[in-house]
Amino acid sequence: MRILTGLQPSGKLHIGNYFGAMQPAVQLQDQGDAFYFIADYHAMTTMENAATHRENVKNLAIDFLACGLDPEKATIFRQSDVPEVNELAWILSTVCPMGLLERAHSYKDKVAKGFDANHALFAYPALMAADILLYDAELVPVGKDQKQHLEITRDLAGKINDRFGEGTLVVPEVQIKENTAVVPGLDGQKMSKSYHNTLPICPPDTMTQKQVRKLVMKVKTDSTPVEDPKPTEGSIVIDLYKLFASEADVEKMIADHQAGGIGYGDFKQRLFDAYWEYFAPIRAKRAELENNLDYVNQVIAQGAEKARAESTKVLDRVRKAVGLR
Repeated sequence: MRILTGLQPSGKLHIGNYFGAMQPAVQLQDQGDAFYFIADYHAMTTMENAATHRENVKNLAIDFLACGLDPEKATIFRQSDVPEVNELAWILSTVCPMGLLERAHSYKDKVAKGFDANHALFAYPALMAADILLYDAELVPVGKDQKQHLEITRDLAGKINDRFGEGTLVVPEVQIKENTAVVPGLDGQKMSKSYHNTLPICPPDTMTQKQVRKLVMKVKTDSTPVEDPKPTEGSIVIDLYKLFASEADVEKMIADHQAGGIGYGDFKQRLFDAYWEYFAPIRAKRAELENNLDYVNQVIAQGAEKARAESTKVLDRVRKAVGLR
């Protein structure tokens, strides 16, 4: 089974990225032929600084490896190291209705948040479809927010097959980890760099443990007095705590909320302790990789070589089917 997923190098990896995409990807590398890419073309829709872009790409490569991706089991590469993806995106665009793109939630959401309404942002789903279809991916694990893009991918693959012959493209299946697909941010919205409401997996060197704790202390809560019982339904603190703590500890926190007599500061401290301990092994591995960038670069180069070899096979098949060869 060919498995594929990717992440944008748009800044420090946060826990929403981890539970929504990174963790499921790493878990699947033992179940098939796994391809994971760093979506640096996609990141250009909102990134304008070249030096920052390069740094983000490097950091995401390190993050993938630190989180457990094994180069012996999975292929990791930069999206831009496989230029064939742009040709397939163009071919897909020839069968892509404008209405399909106009209905994309991601485009409308980003424009509403103040991002430029450029062509790349609008055509994002076509390039994402090419990312997937170029490798004959059969299974694509994604966060819940990407479900619509996968539906577009399946739709475009079906249109190509209907027009140019069944089997021209493999129609992929989507896998969404429902219980952690959307991780709440510090303010209760979906955790996103765009909303500045994230918790990093590995804080930057300029950020101390004390400063990270201050982030956790900013988690949105209501004004219930210390002595009173506190609501558990919709609690951001509890929802985040469930990601890191044992079932017994989660049950204890819920019971303490319901009993009253404990303030939100105590609950947030428990959340911070569980979060900090959970990612300790990843922080240690990341520090090791940062001191061995030659290894990281070698892994990415070898991944690109394998990915391009696979992409060439698919693109040659598509070219013949649509009449370009």
